[in-house]
Amino acid sequence: MSDPMRPRAALRTAVVWEVLQDALERRVKATGRQALDILDTGGGSGNFAVPLARLGHRVTVVDPSPNALFALERRAAEADVADRVRGVQGDALGLFDVAERGGYDVVLCHGVLEYVDDPAEGVRNAVAALRPDGVLSLLAAGLGGAVLARALAGHFTEAKRALDDPDGRWGAGDPVPRRFTADRLTALVEDAGLTVGAVHGVRVFADLVPGVLVDTEPGALDALLKLEAAAAELAAFHSVATQLHVLGERRGTPGA
Repeated sequence: MSDPMRPRAALRTAVVWEVLQDALERRVKATGRQALDILDTGGGSGNFAVPLARLGHRVTVVDPSPNALFALERRAAEADVADRVRGVQGDALGLFDVAERGGYDVVLCHGVLEYVDDPAEGVRNAVAALRPDGVLSLLAAGLGGAVLARALAGHFTEAKRALDDPDGRWGAGDPVPRRFTADRLTALVEDAGLTVGAVHGVRVFADLVPGVLVDTEPGALDALLKLEAAAAELAAFHSVATQLHVLGERRGTPGA
């Protein structure tokens, strides 16, 4: 699956898209269906939903923002996939008010756990929406990336505060309510009954490299994308990634 967004934005999404591609291909092969049913919780304006619909899948987006859902509708129409994208207003903790329990081959939970009151319940709901042998794609803010970014910006007190804070916040002005370590995210997935299939660091370098270097240096974007992909799987880099991606799989149920 090639990244459908602008080249610069690909630095922030390429790793996740590659992991999703493999997961979708496995599910298509296992189910014998070319079109999967995908639930995108907190899917906003369709950064993932619309490209997935272009591949032929049916995508339900649950998001609390009416403005985001309006943008999703417009974007899906422009991409000629409006018949495969459905947007509904709701959130992860009230998921089954608007989505079907046990009705989806793949569930995306990207940028959600940082903002919900109970991350464990959010993950449990996402898992409960899966069909047997379904796949959960979980993306959340990483603690180490925030600490590193504050320190490199010269905000050493804030960096230390984020490191010590149970929620990984650097102060009252921090716009992110909660950040995670890889261990905490994998524990949430395993406690919800899934097997962790893969853990990747996302935006290990992309947020630290000056944009002018990427935009003006010949071949820099491709080289940085390759570096991100290589570092993403290495546990040593998970602790400094801006985001963490965990793939959870419900295994061992025959007849999926």
